[in-house]
Amino acid sequence: MLKLLKQMIWLPLLVSCLFTVQANPNPFFNHHKPGASPVTIAVQMFTLRNVGSLDEQLAMAHEGGYNAVELVGTHGVDAQQMNQLLAKYQIKAISDHVQLVDLENNLDSVISFNRAIGNHVIVMPYLAPEARPTNARGWMALGQELNGIGAKLRAAGMTLAYHNHNFEMKKYNGHLALDWIAKGASANNLKFEFDVAWISRGGQDPAHLLNRFGKRVIAIHVKDNAGVGVHSDEGDFAVAGQGLLAWNEIMPAAQHDDIDLYIVEHDAALDPLTIITQAHEFLDNYFSSERLFPAPR
Repeated sequence: MLKLLKQMIWLPLLVSCLFTVQANPNPFFNHHKPGASPVTIAVQMFTLRNVGSLDEQLAMAHEGGYNAVELVGTHGVDAQQMNQLLAKYQIKAISDHVQLVDLENNLDSVISFNRAIGNHVIVMPYLAPEARPTNARGWMALGQELNGIGAKLRAAGMTLAYHNHNFEMKKYNGHLALDWIAKGASANNLKFEFDVAWISRGGQDPAHLLNRFGKRVIAIHVKDNAGVGVHSDEGDFAVAGQGLLAWNEIMPAAQHDDIDLYIVEHDAALDPLTIITQAHEFLDNYFSSERLFPAPR
């Protein structure tokens, strides 16, 4: 009798637990980070630049599983047209790459366009070789200039970030060019978008740099480097998780910094749909996995 009573007590609890697990098999589904808001997985539109019209590019982003994109300027349309296309494919613009010359000369227009489409993150994406400083003082001066631009954007309710390539990994007076940029700007006025593949190509460890820059990094570009000769027709880039980078170190470091923008990019994609789909699956699998590694410190 006592044995039967114990079974009667435990059976409902067991059934309840089983149904709870089935209803929510993974607490990190929907790109949830422990103790933080859900992250955003986006695609950088530069990846899709050879697909066709902007309409066709956004259609491909949607087909690849994305509901967020990082723009490249205005894509030759006005804010109303952009909003119509974004709405058509249920996509949100979460960031915009804007060249330094436009930030210097057309900042009001940049603010107006991005405010109209609901975007609040502006990223300075690239310096042409002739525009790159050649000493520490020059890199810090760039940081100071970006600090002033960032202050104006912050006053407009927006955030300015700097996107790296490999050339910012060169050292001047013992410090990376990236360090001198950061030194020249307030953390309130200038954040960073880390391209981890380019960081590695510059000879630096992406996870270490994420740990060092901490919460000044608000986004990462998610792409990988291939071994020599593996993808030579695609700039030696690879889909994240299919190349050489240590993602089991990079992702926890990004999570520790509370980064919530994970932006898929490929610089020379021959089959962009397959690449962005596989990259989205890689991030989906990571964020829906129960094996979320603690960040190394």
